[in-house]
Amino acid sequence: MKKHPHIIVFNPDQYRGDVLGHHGNTAAATPNLDKLVEHDGVSFSNTFCQNPVCTPSRCSFMTGWYPHVRGHRTMHHMLHAEHGEPNLLRTLKQNGYFVWWTTRNDLLPGGADYSADCDVFFKPDKADFERWHHHYRNGLHFQQGWRDQPGSDGYYSFYAGKLDKGNDSIFADLDWGWVLGAIDAIKNHDQEKPLFLFLPIGYPHPPYGVEDPWFSSISRSHMPPRIPTPVDWSGKPQILKRIWELQNMQTWKDERWTELRATYYGMCARVDYQFGLLVDALKEVGMYDDSAVFFFSDHGDFTGDYGLVEKTQNTFEDCLTNVPMLVKPPKGHPVKPGVSDALVELVDFSATVFDITGIDPGYTSFGKSLMPIIAGDQAEHRDAVFCEGGRLKGETQATEIGSLDLDDHPEKNLYWPRLSQQIAEDDFCHTKSAMCRTHDFKYIKRQHESDELYDLSEDPQELFNVVDDPSYSEALSDMKNRLLDWYLETADVVPRETDSRW
Repeated sequence: MKKHPHIIVFNPDQYRGDVLGHHGNTAAATPNLDKLVEHDGVSFSNTFCQNPVCTPSRCSFMTGWYPHVRGHRTMHHMLHAEHGEPNLLRTLKQNGYFVWWTTRNDLLPGGADYSADCDVFFKPDKADFERWHHHYRNGLHFQQGWRDQPGSDGYYSFYAGKLDKGNDSIFADLDWGWVLGAIDAIKNHDQEKPLFLFLPIGYPHPPYGVEDPWFSSISRSHMPPRIPTPVDWSGKPQILKRIWELQNMQTWKDERWTELRATYYGMCARVDYQFGLLVDALKEVGMYDDSAVFFFSDHGDFTGDYGLVEKTQNTFEDCLTNVPMLVKPPKGHPVKPGVSDALVELVDFSATVFDITGIDPGYTSFGKSLMPIIAGDQAEHRDAVFCEGGRLKGETQATEIGSLDLDDHPEKNLYWPRLSQQIAEDDFCHTKSAMCRTHDFKYIKRQHESDELYDLSEDPQELFNVVDDPSYSEALSDMKNRLLDWYLETADVVPRETDSRW
């Protein structure tokens, strides 16, 4: 019986799809990812997530289900095996894989027993950092000293800038611990079982801060222009204008925005370097050829576009929904290296894993394997991609109110500008929404607000909503029908096991 290939998944958090050198961004410092695409793999420039925040996106790409299939639209509703919800970790473990996973979760309920889902749930301790000759440091989310004063125009900016690494060679936070632990796992793997290494990390999720050499590696003069703030926000969802007002960054000049954006690019450069270390480890122990290597993110980040930082939960601008996706297949699978502009969804990740391994997941999923494109056998993959989020009015379990301490000045929370709008019932704007995007158009259906339609060939920055323009009536009708067809095809899943009626 042929042994399954190793599956290596490097999964950064909140990495925009446009911060890649091989996509033509001259400010991006991503030599390791660029090298993979030049020689061994394919980068999909039009990959889109199915929800623009962490947990719903991860639940989607780990099941091949869209968020609406089982109501995964919030950070506080994760996958439950006891409810019949699958996940790729458990499926591969059941099929003979040794599963190594970090404590960067946002997938399964916190504090649960993960023994059926993985063999190792890795969290480094201080002894690990000492063994690696580094001094552990808390990440910025666990610190407050870097923030500007309350009421200032930088208080909600998430901007930290250059991190002080002291006498260490790196700012040895938890991300570094996970990466170094993954390298150890590769070097110590006994090869008895194929390895499924799932390495989700925190970067480049804000706060925006990174140490040298990556902070200084980005040429500020090469930064592409950011998408401007809409003049009056007409045609855009109200939640964006309200977040913009509450983030209070209207006084920022271009130079300040450039520093924030360059810092984010530096965070991406650090991720690229860490990815290179992982690839080097695979090559060192002779596992590289026998591994399928995936690099993709769960969603993107505003990073100054539209005058905003961070993300939203129910808007679908490309800076939030377009993510990197790179795939190197194992030996024996044909590959035509380069960049593909085919429309791809993150639900296609698990389908591609099942295709490579030959494993039947045992349930209905909606992903499509990327292997035909990777082999160069076809150029097109999907005619449209989809994303969704938001909530119904009164649907308090989807407000993410659990992220706030309402008894202790919730406005201190970094995410207050967004979360305050998600929990608001009066003047409701966290409305349930869904996106259908083709190469040429993006249509967004919204409850309680006007729909959106963007002509991407004329308006790639999505600044001008043409949903009420009669000259686009045919395109609008087509996009509405595509969205309806998608809901009809993916509205539910019927278990394969049938029940006796008597």
